[in-house]
Amino acid sequence: MKINKILGKRGRITIPYELRIKMGFRYNDVVSFEEQDNNTIIIRREKICDGCKKTDASPVEKPTDEITLLDFLDGLSVAEQRAALVHLSVKWAQLQAGGKNG
Repeated sequence: MKINKILGKRGRITIPYELRIKMGFRYNDVVSFEEQDNNTIIIRREKICDGCKKTDASPVEKPTDEITLLDFLDGLSVAEQRAALVHLSVKWAQLQAGGKNG
């Protein structure tokens, strides 16, 4: 899967939702960046905890069908959250106006 993104003027970029879900990235995860060569950077989710019991290498994550709306919204950038709020507000206002006329 290849997804193109534009680097923001402050050097920020959002990991696309589809990739975050596929790779199991969650809100507040610690990620590392490692330069592999001049054109490749490897991004990894790091498990960092003090005094954790050793378990198998695969982290326990919520299955995709159990992700809540709040989980989804927390995974969005501030700009994406603002856009979602505006979109939902407009939808709600349209439903309210439709309910009064109908």
